[in-house]
Amino acid sequence: MTKNGWLLPDGSDRERMLEMDRQITPVRRACFLVMAVALVACLPWFGWYTLVPLPVIAAMYAGIAPRLPRARHPEYPLFAVWSATQVMIAASAAAAGGPHQPGLTWLAIPLITLSARFSLRGVAIGLAFTLVLVLAVGFGVDARAVIDNPALLIAPITLMVSVTMFQTVLMRSDVKYRAEAKLDPLTRMLNRNALGHRAAELEHQANVRGEPVAVIVGDVDGFKRINDEHGHADGDASLRDIADALRNALRAFDLVYRTGGEEFVVLLPGANEAHAVEIAEKLRRAVAARPCGGHALTMSFGVAASEGHGFDYNAVFARADRALYQAKSSGRDRVCSTGSRGEGHGLAALRQVVDAHPGPRALGSSPPEPA
Repeated sequence: MTKNGWLLPDGSDRERMLEMDRQITPVRRACFLVMAVALVACLPWFGWYTLVPLPVIAAMYAGIAPRLPRARHPEYPLFAVWSATQVMIAASAAAAGGPHQPGLTWLAIPLITLSARFSLRGVAIGLAFTLVLVLAVGFGVDARAVIDNPALLIAPITLMVSVTMFQTVLMRSDVKYRAEAKLDPLTRMLNRNALGHRAAELEHQANVRGEPVAVIVGDVDGFKRINDEHGHADGDASLRDIADALRNALRAFDLVYRTGGEEFVVLLPGANEAHAVEIAEKLRRAVAARPCGGHALTMSFGVAASEGHGFDYNAVFARADRALYQAKSSGRDRVCSTGSRGEGHGLAALRQVVDAHPGPRALGSSPPEPA
């Protein structure tokens, strides 16, 4: 189970953090280039040693980038590298003259990225850490100058606090807008809109890296009965509990989407079909093990994975969808993959359903349950 952490009290923010870090990466590389040019231009005043931290910081980010999506708590290594970046910038500023050099204000640059990745708690911790570094550099290098002229530190501190405040407000607004566009309001899961964007991204990555991508399609068994017999309030509560069960059973980098009604889709980058079946079985057990909305509910799952080089979401989804029909026809509360053989009447029912509903559904419309 992926638990919430002190940097991300709401565990669902982890998905947003990983997405934002992917978007920040190319901008960060460009920023490193700009800083390198600036440092070279300022060598006569800053000294050559101020160039040393830049390749070290770039290497640290490059080193953790491939491991971030697979980390149980990716926010911790990311925050550690962010903190190390601030320490190196502060050390470089101290070596170049401390409060007497404008390089100290460069500590504001990483602060801009805080609110794009972390919760308000993480932003506050990062800002406090940076202000401690500013004071340490100022008083550690030339305390007398700071005492005689407090503006040497007041000016950069004001800049850093103001930048962080404005960036946080802007990012919260952007997150709210993106959430409305990409989050299901009932379960707070990513929706079909977000699924389309992520599927396109994985298609591109799979074509470049040649890694498999698996798709799991899940549907709640007999959900219509809950709404009919107990009302929609119970149905909504059941869906929220099911969403929590699915989310907690997955790793940080496995994304689950509610695509409509009682249907959910999971994308598993780097997973083959056998691995995806294991994860689907884990999801099935997680839902069956807890009362959802006060009711004992089960789910059926269909699994498929890309074969060979490249990933075509629509093709893989269509095969997972057919496997879901097989799971429903074979008795429900089970996992079927495109390699499953089924049993007797299950296969016959599957053929009837597939014949009656040819072709893939658009990003996740709910399948009719067999009688």
